[in-house]
Amino acid sequence: MWRFIGFRVLQSIPVLLVVITVTFFLVRIAPGGPFSSEKAVIPEVKAALEAQYRLNLPMFEQYTAYLGDLAQGDLGPSFKYPGRSVNELIAAGFPVTAELGLYALLVAISIGAVAGVIASLRPNTAQDYIPMSVAMIGICVPSLLMGPILILVFGIYLEWLPVSGWGDMPGDKILPAITLGSTYAAYIARLSRAGMLEVMSQDYIRTARAKGLPEWRVVVGHALRGGLIPVVAFLGPAFAGLLSGSFVVETIFQIPGLGRFYVQAAFNRDYTMILGATVFLATLIVVFNLLSDILAAWMNPRLRSQYGER
Repeated sequence: MWRFIGFRVLQSIPVLLVVITVTFFLVRIAPGGPFSSEKAVIPEVKAALEAQYRLNLPMFEQYTAYLGDLAQGDLGPSFKYPGRSVNELIAAGFPVTAELGLYALLVAISIGAVAGVIASLRPNTAQDYIPMSVAMIGICVPSLLMGPILILVFGIYLEWLPVSGWGDMPGDKILPAITLGSTYAAYIARLSRAGMLEVMSQDYIRTARAKGLPEWRVVVGHALRGGLIPVVAFLGPAFAGLLSGSFVVETIFQIPGLGRFYVQAAFNRDYTMILGATVFLATLIVVFNLLSDILAAWMNPRLRSQYGER
């Protein structure tokens, strides 16, 4: 297992370096700048600001200086919020984003896994077609459209749930979590169905049935562990995707998370905030992918055997 973990960690280092490099230069060559605005800034003030944020240095020197700061865990100062660092802004907004992502993941797992398992028990019947059709709708409808629909139905017409805020009113976390988790619930439903169908055709499942075990014991006691391996492997990328995809949902429901700072940074050309948030999210994606791979390898020893381990 340690060899497997070490190999995956070594694979992650060049991935992060590529993300940092591409994002750094794309942000720098984009039109406009952090000090470009409708109100003109006198040349002396602009030169002083550029010197303060090292924008007067050649591009490659800016890049190497940023890598040096990043190696020390310093994401730099924010251009939009003077006196505050990117580390402070991420620390302020990320807990809300992570909480939203966790709720959305719970929604996705609880709905998707149950629907997929139920559909796999009777393939090619109405019990299979109905949840899979709903799953396909969930995949096709993006959160940018799902959010307003839920707001219109449950917030405006039925007046059951609040349509904005986070923790200010009872139930204001329900609609954002469902909006964000619906797409991933659809993917999990299809993955769990496919995994369960493959496992249910194995010899040891037929042996368990031949012994006269009840169907629920065959499914829960024997099939679930192997059938949900594709779902486990998907959870890491899913949670990372929920964190980055929450920016749209946070904007729709006016949630004060990391997405608010990221969107404002994009409009204001806040180089360090854009780059810092991107690096932070890329690191989370790599970490969650690694954790999901470790968990999948623990559940499936054949993955570990590829690296000479038992």
